[in-house]
Amino acid sequence: QVQLVESGGGLVQPGGSLRLSCAASGSRLSGSVMAWYRQAPEKQRELVAHITSGGSTHYADFVKGRFTISRDNAKNTVYLQMNSLKLEDTAVYYCWVKLLFGAGYWGQGTQVTVSS
Repeated sequence: QVQLVESGGGLVQPGGSLRLSCAASGSRLSGSVMAWYRQAPEKQRELVAHITSGGSTHYADFVKGRFTISRDNAKNTVYLQMNSLKLEDTAVYYCWVKLLFGAGYWGQGTQVTVSS
């Protein structure tokens, strides 16, 4: 069982920045994949970025060059640095962890609102 606690969401103006954090506990995370998804109102949840335990990353096209995913394996924490935020980035952002030989787990979500 893995518990995920997200933080860092909030209200920001267009062009601004936010940094999301997701701390995981409850299981060994070596070999895991950690990711951020988002879900805007009346839209399906979509992948934003993911990172392997070795540091390989993948980004959705709509965030390339603006968002950076990173992880601290010693702290079992994944981060999402979001720069140059746009109105359309408004969504609930979810942390997701997939264990190497186990299930995937979701965080509770953190709201990011981009508004002028």
